[in-house]
Amino acid sequence: MLLVLDRNASPEPATASSPLEDIAHLPDVQSILQVCARVTGMRYTVVAHVTDKRWLACAVLDEVDFGLPVGGELPIKTTLCDEVRAGRETIAFDHASADPRWRDHHTPKAYGLESYIAVPIILSDGEFFGTLCAIDPKPARASAPETVAMFELFAKLIAAQLEASRRLAVSEAALLDARETADLRDQFIAVLGHDLRNPLAAIDAGTALLAQPEPESRTDSILGEMRNSVRRMERLINDVLDFARGRLGGGLSLRRRHADDLPQMLAQVVEEVRAAHPHATILTSIEIASPVSGDPDRLAQLTSNLLANAVTHGDPRHPVRLDVRAGDRLFELSVANHGQPIPDHIRPRLFQPFNRKGSGEVREGLGLGLYICSQIAAAHGGSLNVTSDERETRFDFRMPLPASAKPAQTLQAVG
Repeated sequence: MLLVLDRNASPEPATASSPLEDIAHLPDVQSILQVCARVTGMRYTVVAHVTDKRWLACAVLDEVDFGLPVGGELPIKTTLCDEVRAGRETIAFDHASADPRWRDHHTPKAYGLESYIAVPIILSDGEFFGTLCAIDPKPARASAPETVAMFELFAKLIAAQLEASRRLAVSEAALLDARETADLRDQFIAVLGHDLRNPLAAIDAGTALLAQPEPESRTDSILGEMRNSVRRMERLINDVLDFARGRLGGGLSLRRRHADDLPQMLAQVVEEVRAAHPHATILTSIEIASPVSGDPDRLAQLTSNLLANAVTHGDPRHPVRLDVRAGDRLFELSVANHGQPIPDHIRPRLFQPFNRKGSGEVREGLGLGLYICSQIAAAHGGSLNVTSDERETRFDFRMPLPASAKPAQTLQAVG
């Protein structure tokens, strides 16, 4: 038998929405193919996905060594299934070489077929999925009314099972999404309520003290503490807004520009973190040899979050290191600290929202810092990864840069 395979066709990817997976999930397809083969005596039966561009075998029973397995393709214009798709009607013949209509047709000649039947598989919304087909190099009673009726009944059954399977997949996805949304909502309410309570209580206490007679002796310190509480609340609210943009708005928005002032901005971030953590030692190396096209405010935010995370969780006896490089069409930023490695069970959810390392730990913030960092990285077309062992924990951010020959701006600082 002459079999002409489409050598230029790419195998259908086995994704959850691919025709191969759609048919593989149906429980009765192989039984249907076996019944069709036994009743007709035809030795190659197939469920094919058929479009105007391809013919794809999705389920196969091959007892004649036709050589076309699941995932195999044929040039669509060489098949009779293309005619079934165009007319949406069954085609069947028993003995092609003795049939005036089919003896000179190119398909029976090309594939050495004598008997053939293909019935359309059409979903209730009118979508043409493909065909239930049987072929054989020997004559068979493919066009008998009872054979055609059986094939058409099985095609309707396959269509009904496909629709039921798709509805189930959509329902399961919607249920999973609803559960995830409910979990996030509960976490959001609980964490936000907990973390806003402390600065609000501090402000309330400060106003109560200022309302007392003769508060002048402590006015400056009370106002300072209240200002710190307001700044903390502002940070929490900004994190919430970034979370909402990233989660609901399809990602963080950027204001891209050539950030020529990025070295100075990152140096300022380092000084701010040092001021907030005066006992921490932060070593920096910033070398930018190519213009960085991005949102410098977001890149500064990413750096601030990573440094604050490193200072909070690192061993205070060892310095935190910030290394920044831009050259060879790549921007790289890493923050490293010493200390206990991140436990294996935490790493998979490290960049998820509301994640806090360790239970019962008192931490400032909503557990959104690393999540926001990952969103900033993604918005820049880059990646954020973590490595952690007994020696150090390091977060690496990388993003591609356009080619450029701009001279380097270098800033070295130790503190």
